[in-house]
Amino acid sequence: MVWKVVLGAAAGVVAGALGTVAHGGHRPWGLVAALALVVSTATMARAWAGRQVLGGHVVGLAVTLVILARTGPGGDVLIPSGGGLGWVWLVGAVLMAALVAVAPGWLFADRAPEPVAEDRSD
Repeated sequence: MVWKVVLGAAAGVVAGALGTVAHGGHRPWGLVAALALVVSTATMARAWAGRQVLGGHVVGLAVTLVILARTGPGGDVLIPSGGGLGWVWLVGAVLMAALVAVAPGWLFADRAPEPVAEDRSD
């Protein structure tokens, strides 16, 4: 189970890094695509192995966002706080992962559909 949590965290790191790069490009569609990426990877993590793996995903995502929001050694910042778009990305990414966490479990259940009874009233 530990390796699944590590893989979930890795998916969170990838989603955070790719979303950070994409959120500022082609406004507002880059932000929409970045948030959709977070929802899809969080959904994959929860459907694959439950809330523990989703927790790893959220930790990987949050750590990546915190690191990329800081000022780099050359003075560069990938998530600017001035225009509001960076804040929407930071808060929105965490909220999207939280929505997946509180979603009902039956959305992620992998069950075969119930057979439909045939009407034989001839």
